[in-house]
Amino acid sequence: MDFLCEIVQALFALAALGFIVVLVIAHVTAGMVSLTRHEKEKYFLTASGEKELFPSLHDPYSRQLSVVIPAYNEELRMPVMLDEAMEYLENRQKQNSSFTYEVIVVDDGSKDKTTEVALRYTREYGADKVRVLTLVKNKGKGGAVRMGTLSSRGKVILMADADGATKFSDLAKVEAALQNVNPKPDNMAIACGSRAHLEKDSVAERSMFRTFLMYGFHFLVWFLCVRGIKDTQCGFKLFTREAAIKTFSSLHVERWAFDVELLFIAQCFKIPIAEVAVNWTEIEGSKLVPFWSWLQMGRDLIFIRMRYFTGAWKLESSQKSD
Repeated sequence: MDFLCEIVQALFALAALGFIVVLVIAHVTAGMVSLTRHEKEKYFLTASGEKELFPSLHDPYSRQLSVVIPAYNEELRMPVMLDEAMEYLENRQKQNSSFTYEVIVVDDGSKDKTTEVALRYTREYGADKVRVLTLVKNKGKGGAVRMGTLSSRGKVILMADADGATKFSDLAKVEAALQNVNPKPDNMAIACGSRAHLEKDSVAERSMFRTFLMYGFHFLVWFLCVRGIKDTQCGFKLFTREAAIKTFSSLHVERWAFDVELLFIAQCFKIPIAEVAVNWTEIEGSKLVPFWSWLQMGRDLIFIRMRYFTGAWKLESSQKSD
């Protein structure tokens, strides 16, 4: 019996030591958020090829809607999404002449012709409606969304994936959800598209291993960071401008788990979050590598919680980019 107790105590001591080691590693390796841009990232090209300076998220809004599309090596999938988005937005503007919008495609250091493809839409619709922000180096999806958001002019800002997995007309659903949020402290609110209603069918199609990884990730999200949101990872989220300033100013994670940190920050600031079901279709060509991407996201979730816990990362009221 004494031997068993000693084993249990040794295991507890080992677990405590492991926790302390991970905590120290998380704290020491924590990178600080940097909103400084490379000189080339400060400008977009007009339809005639001239350079103009991007505005700042901290400027007053001048459009009703900004759509931020992160894109990495998306020359093949992006045109389908952009065609659908532009058709929807143009038709809406024809029906309501007071409706104004912009689309910002953020090329996240692509190695293909993503920028060239996006610039075709600038030439067709004009730079007032379609702007391309080309990042000098790959930052990751979160970094690309942040850079595009910081360059936007919209009263509300939508992040949407370049693969077109979510039907773009579902924008009306997330807009209604955002509008119905009440109260909105300091006009801050977020509406998240959700695929949670499709989970039962997706489980039936997945392998047992991938299903285990999915539920493990959901548990870590709930246990460590975000409560009350069933689907944190759907790439279709709508922010009021004030909520975008508050959350993106503190964002550190630049890769797949950035959505979780954004919603964690929002809940820390008590920003109300609505969740609404959207149509979603899996598109071939995903950049996610099932096992390694889930492993990376799990590590990021643990580090998010620990770094805020130790004070390595702090919530900022707002930061202005250079």
